[in-house]
Amino acid sequence: MTDLVPDPGALDRIATGSTWAEGPCWIPSSSTLRWSDIPGDRILQWHQDTGETSTYAAGVEFTNGRTRDRDGSVVQCSHGRRRVERDRDGVVTPIVDGWGGGRLNSPNDVVVAGDGGIWFTDPAYGITQPREGHPGEREYGDHWVFRCGPDGEDLRPVVLDADEPNGLAFSPDERVLYVASSSSDEPVVRAYDVDGARVKNGRVVVRLGAGEGVPDGIRVDEHGNVWSSTHRGVSVFTPDGTRIGDVPVPEVVANLCFGGDDGTTLFVTATTSVYRIATTTRDAAAVS
Repeated sequence: MTDLVPDPGALDRIATGSTWAEGPCWIPSSSTLRWSDIPGDRILQWHQDTGETSTYAAGVEFTNGRTRDRDGSVVQCSHGRRRVERDRDGVVTPIVDGWGGGRLNSPNDVVVAGDGGIWFTDPAYGITQPREGHPGEREYGDHWVFRCGPDGEDLRPVVLDADEPNGLAFSPDERVLYVASSSSDEPVVRAYDVDGARVKNGRVVVRLGAGEGVPDGIRVDEHGNVWSSTHRGVSVFTPDGTRIGDVPVPEVVANLCFGGDDGTTLFVTATTSVYRIATTTRDAAAVS
């Protein structure tokens, strides 16, 4: 593990005060880390240059996961509005909010592929968890992973067999999609072969052990390793699911992302706080 994380004990807490910190995303143009405090219904930012934390926006309808698009805008998931939306310099517009004549559940996490396609998970937490959205029904009767074009066109379900689809990430060549299934009955990360706008050959590649909780947010690094949140910290696995090592975190981890000036800092959102630790690798999306 020391070849990826030179000092797993050198975890640094850079911010605290969230209720449930989620959806971290590094914004290079401002050297800031942006994340959601879902029950607090606000988006927070940590400023690398000053070390200060500020409120980016409040009353945001319970945003969750986010990612940078190819044009530098931010694509984010809204539990409250039951949609995927775009934030361009503070102006928020919808991308997609329904399928098959009904509303989405509560989009949770999102990635943008090299062709501009937007892939997102749609579990039901925002309509079933009182602090994370508004009460509602599963209007299409399930919880799937969807894919659409850059402007929401050609929306289609692509993964239908993950019990509780949550975090997701592509392999460096985008030929494999990884999806965290946060079901307490089977806490796993599944992998799917990507064929254009379709996926096939779903299989389990990571199983968390007893006491590790469920996988939530995940990332894949430039070497193809899968970095998964757990209730104990961050665990790292090879593409075939072999555990490489762990980074202990003193709070339950929700999500993670790579960032910093050279892209090698791992940022971790964990319950009330945000942590960082130095690594020797970068996000797969940075080199795809």
